[in-house]
Amino acid sequence: MSGTVLVTDHGAWVELTLNRPDKLNSFNEEMHGALRAALTSARDGGKRAVLLTGAGRGFCAGQDLGNRDPRKMDGPPDLGATVRNFWAPLVRLIKSLECPVICAVNGVAAGAGSSVALACDIVLAGESAKFIQSFSKVGLIPDTGGSWHLTRLLGEARAKALALTAEPLPAAKAANWGLIWKCLPDDQLMDEARALAARFATGPTFGYAATKRAIHAAATNTFDEHLELEAELMKACGESADYAEGVAAFLDKRAPEFKGK
Repeated sequence: MSGTVLVTDHGAWVELTLNRPDKLNSFNEEMHGALRAALTSARDGGKRAVLLTGAGRGFCAGQDLGNRDPRKMDGPPDLGATVRNFWAPLVRLIKSLECPVICAVNGVAAGAGSSVALACDIVLAGESAKFIQSFSKVGLIPDTGGSWHLTRLLGEARAKALALTAEPLPAAKAANWGLIWKCLPDDQLMDEARALAARFATGPTFGYAATKRAIHAAATNTFDEHLELEAELMKACGESADYAEGVAAFLDKRAPEFKGK
C-alpha cells in the first residue's frame, strides 16, 4: 500500500488523506494510483460516505511539476495524455460514487488540487484556506473539470476572472459566492467534516445516490426530461427499504435505522 494516501477506516465510512506534505500534497503518478485504488475500494466495499483531505499545511497544490521541466526533456510533455490518463479518470471516479463525498480543504487548494476538491459533493474549508486557479501562471487552462465546475458554480464572469488572473480566492469568499458549502474556523474543520461523514454513513444512502444522480443530470436535461427522471427516481426510492424504515420511524416517533438499501 502506497504511503501517498492514508486510509482511515471508520466502518461505514472512510477517510482518505493525501500524504505528500513536503510537496503540498501535489500529485505524482504514485499518488494518482493510490487515491484511485482507495476510492475504488470504498465503492466496492460498500462504504456509505467518503471524506477526502490533505496532510500538513495544505490540501493539494495540483500536479507535481518536478519532472515536467521542458528544459530537461527531449520534447514538450503531452499534457493532454496526463489529463486523459490520470486527472480525468480521477474526477470521473469521484463523481460516479453513489455515496456522499466530502472534501475538507485545509490550507491551499491550487491548480488541479482545487479542481479535485470541486468534484466532491460537499466542500468544507478552513478559514485560512484559499482556492487558486494557478494554471494561467504557467500558460495552461483549468483542467480536471475545473473550467466546467467554475463556470457552472460561479458563472462565466467570475470563472474567467479567477482563471485568467490566478487571484487567490479566500475560503470565506468562496462560501459566500457559492463555490463551496461552508467556511469554518481551522480548528473546527476536521471535527465537522468527520461528523458530517458519520451522519451520512448512517443516513438513507439509497436516496442520497438518487439525489446525486438527479442533480448531476439537471445540467443537461430539459425540464420535461428532468420531471420524468424525478418520477423514475422517486419510484425507485419509494420501493427502497430506507423509505419504508424512514416512514415507519417517523410514525413511531423513533430514530430511523437506515441500511442504504
